[in-house]
Amino acid sequence: MRIITGLAKGHRIKAPKGLKTRPTTDRIKESLFNIIPDVSNQRVLDLFSGSGNIGIEFLSRGAEQCYFIDNNASSVKIIKENLKKTDLIKKANVYKNSVDRAIKILSKKRVVFDIIFLDPPYNKNLVKPTIEEISENNILSKEGYIIIEHESSLNLPEKISDLVNFDTRKYKDTSISFYRREEG
Repeated sequence: MRIITGLAKGHRIKAPKGLKTRPTTDRIKESLFNIIPDVSNQRVLDLFSGSGNIGIEFLSRGAEQCYFIDNNASSVKIIKENLKKTDLIKKANVYKNSVDRAIKILSKKRVVFDIIFLDPPYNKNLVKPTIEEISENNILSKEGYIIIEHESSLNLPEKISDLVNFDTRKYKDTSISFYRREEG
């Protein structure tokens, strides 16, 4: 795995060993950032972070800040190592916590994000409840959006809470879906 462009371009990053993580492929990352090319000054939340691959890519491309949330101690350790290696640690907040608990804590602290990326374990039915939790706890900015990496066999609804799907891209077994607040 490597960072594709920006401040940390070309840096290889590590993934946790022995875990069932599925780091986002370079092809999917390139496609994702073609859809949202300018992430300058955005506050990002990377849920189910794994290696931190996506959040680090956001920071490398100019995101103002990224919060990384994962409930696995090995993943959190790897994320911190990768952030130090890429010299992006000052723009990051890394927490070992469950996603639902972290969302509640961030809400209580009134932290709001422009982009929320989630890549939950496949076949665990976590996408819809996580999006509902994000909506209920109001941690997505009014103009912000949620990006979900998920198995292509998962059919997500057009609307979850007050968020609507505005794009889905399929890459063989993996898809990326985009949600934002319903206009109106």
